[in-house]
Amino acid sequence: MKSVEGNRPRAHVSAQFFRLATLCGFAVPLLAQNFRVAPSGIRQGETLHLSAPAQAAKARMNGVTIPLFAQSDSTAFGLMPVGVEQEPGDCQLEFVDVHGAVLHSITVPIHDAHFPRQNIVISQELSQLHATTDEADTVRVFLTAASPERYWQEPFRAPVPGCMNSPFGASRLHNGKPTGDFHGGVDQRGAAGTPIHAAAAGTVRIARLFQLRGATVGIDHGQGLETIYMHMSRIAAKEGAHVEAGDVIGYVGSSGRATGPHLHWSVYANGHSVSPLQWTKLTPCGSVPPRPRPKKKTKRTKS
Repeated sequence: MKSVEGNRPRAHVSAQFFRLATLCGFAVPLLAQNFRVAPSGIRQGETLHLSAPAQAAKARMNGVTIPLFAQSDSTAFGLMPVGVEQEPGDCQLEFVDVHGAVLHSITVPIHDAHFPRQNIVISQELSQLHATTDEADTVRVFLTAASPERYWQEPFRAPVPGCMNSPFGASRLHNGKPTGDFHGGVDQRGAAGTPIHAAAAGTVRIARLFQLRGATVGIDHGQGLETIYMHMSRIAAKEGAHVEAGDVIGYVGSSGRATGPHLHWSVYANGHSVSPLQWTKLTPCGSVPPRPRPKKKTKRTKS
């Protein structure tokens, strides 16, 4: 992952010097190369990985402010989401201290993701399903809480082996009519009862049956990163439990507003839905090569 930063050897030396000076109680100048943003160019709906000296408490860009979390190497780290509807072009990212003073700013180019349009044929009964107040509040609280401890590692693992039949960011139409919404996650094919695995380690915060999302599990991976898994036939995780990447948390189903068995799952960076394709590799269903047909045995005739 290419990042916007200064000369790497100098940054390493200055980071060592900063840690020593901090331990001794000395004030040190903030060097530009100690503020890093990766990747250097990003598309709509993706996530920026930020690294900065420990004095940086927050970062802000395009009206979104995120916390930066202290790391063991005396730096600060955070995840800046870029919205699906963010206009392409150069944006100014600012690192600020606890008082709101700007410590450093970096220009980040945002590229057009060229999201597709997708029509879903849905029954009137399903189209009338909406989240209850309790469901909406539970998910909102989950997405606004950020645990200080980081459990996750990259890359994520795919929760199910099935191909992706609905991409992130697609403009959704229901029965040919625009909904005004975009797809906030990805859909993967899976037969009913297929085990669903945690994409990364974390703490289960939601394990409930909802009206819109169906049987749902939400995992807090720490430091502003969360995942949600929906439409399960059965939940196999308990709220408050710690899970490792790959643990079974439920089974594929079609509960809630779903037209058939599949897994819808989403990734959130500091409460904003972001593309799971930046975190793990998924194969679109249209690009899956067909299985070769077995050759027919031919009978030999006696001459």
